[in-house]
Amino acid sequence: MKIRHLRHATFHLHIQGVTLLVDPVLSPAAAMTPIDNSPNQRRNPLVELPVSVEEVMTADGCLLTHTHRDHFDMAAGEQLPKALPVFCQPEDRDKLHLLGFNAVQPVDPVITWRNIELIRTGGQHGTGEIGRKMAPVSGYVLKAAAEPTLYIAGDTVWCPEVAETLSIHKPEVIVLYGGAARFNQGEPITMGKEDIFRVCQHAPAAKVVVLHMEAINHCLLTRAELNEFIQQERLGGRVQVPDDGQWLAF
Repeated sequence: MKIRHLRHATFHLHIQGVTLLVDPVLSPAAAMTPIDNSPNQRRNPLVELPVSVEEVMTADGCLLTHTHRDHFDMAAGEQLPKALPVFCQPEDRDKLHLLGFNAVQPVDPVITWRNIELIRTGGQHGTGEIGRKMAPVSGYVLKAAAEPTLYIAGDTVWCPEVAETLSIHKPEVIVLYGGAARFNQGEPITMGKEDIFRVCQHAPAAKVVVLHMEAINHCLLTRAELNEFIQQERLGGRVQVPDDGQWLAF
């Protein structure tokens, strides 16, 4: 299994001889308006993709945790091939059909594709009223012969759904969406340092990859801050914070 982090939540997953494009955002830097009601008003994305859009779109399928515009933007809706298999939560099926995608496969709760089992999991995209308004979001566990079990948590904070997924599936590799994204009111809506630490506590044998930083205006936790925390907590051998374009192998 190999992962190439691209930008924010967008990454390539090479597993079982195929490539999945996860949460594609294809817009050039500053092409989108800022996330409203956030501590800064920089235009999104904050940085360019590290490779060409054509290279990003080279994939056998697409996996969507949800369709908020920082995980599936207008450019992706327009440019991705309409025959590309797209795996999604059931709530996003109609939107994708309206955009012209004709191979949409909702995961509800399990499907098998090219000898890969995809299991949809739950999460909480924030707490309280904000979390309810941001729903629904999903994560996924992927299982395949001779590959480590992978858990993509999606846009969630630490919550019972995450704890349950770790307990049931015992993933060997975990992809977390960090950044401690937030609005001007309320608590963060994606994982911050303490959430990541709790995942590590509950899955002590897993390798953890943290994405979702330094590319969208409401994500405030930086790579430097997180890496400092990782060293303080002696997690350096377990937690990786890749740069845009970086490959990881498991």
